[in-house]
Amino acid sequence: GCWAPKDTAIAVEQTTGRQSLNIHGAINLETGQTQMLEVTKVNAMSLIALLKAIEAAHPAKKRIHVYLDNASYHHANIVRDWLKEQHRKSVLHFIPPYCPHLDPIEQCWALMHQHTTHNRDYKTFRQFKRAILKFLKHTIPKNWNRLCDRISDNFRVIHRDRLGEIASGEQPH
Repeated sequence: GCWAPKDTAIAVEQTTGRQSLNIHGAINLETGQTQMLEVTKVNAMSLIALLKAIEAAHPAKKRIHVYLDNASYHHANIVRDWLKEQHRKSVLHFIPPYCPHLDPIEQCWALMHQHTTHNRDYKTFRQFKRAILKFLKHTIPKNWNRLCDRISDNFRVIHRDRLGEIASGEQPH
């Protein structure tokens, strides 16, 4: 239900469940591929699980640069200790505090909400969960060319062959 005077008809039926969907996720800013883990709780352990999954998905990479906000669990000692282990590829970079507009994953969440939760009604939690995960795991990567500017507006991938042109300030002819 919702807060309304007794015996007032409501426009949209509401579910009474308190189920939640916790996702710890990352997005590859070059390809739009997402790495999403459903977790019981988003914390330092789920971050380590996410970083392990990212590293496993990219075995040929020497370094994987991960941009994060300043949530306390991102700075946890257990995360720092894990990063110090031999053969770790993940390098963490922290976005300035109070700047969610600079965080690509925050932009991804906002786009997901726009497309899956705003002005939509799901009869069951299962339908709700399926719509969100489909958008994150399939729709974003499939439509990356169209969506990339909304998510990665503050990050630009510079191709090595164009680096000289950009660094020297030359204009392409």
